[in-house]
Amino acid sequence: MVVEELEQQIRDSLDEIKAQDTVAIDVRGRTPVTDLIVVTTGTSRRHVHAVARNVVDDARASGVVPLGVEGDEPTSEWVLIDLGDAVVHVMTQESREFYRLERMWEMDEACASTSSP
Repeated sequence: MVVEELEQQIRDSLDEIKAQDTVAIDVRGRTPVTDLIVVTTGTSRRHVHAVARNVVDDARASGVVPLGVEGDEPTSEWVLIDLGDAVVHVMTQESREFYRLERMWEMDEACASTSSP
């Protein structure tokens, strides 16, 4: 599955269960770890886990085997799903505001575009 198809599948899974403020960041060429980082918000811890479960179930149904799931404990406010070519972060609003993952990648992009060869 190409990255764009995987992104659409992830977005569909997130929309299906009403995840909020989804952002997809193309990190190809910026990290060897993955090609796409998706960050989204759940309205509560329970919703975060339901969203993550939906992403994992839909991925498996389409033949994408998750390489790992971290933070899948009832008290967790952040679940990370590693799908290989994409890493999905499902977070509560509070955790998302605290960690500001998107900002980290925006800063990285800004630094790369201002550096001269």
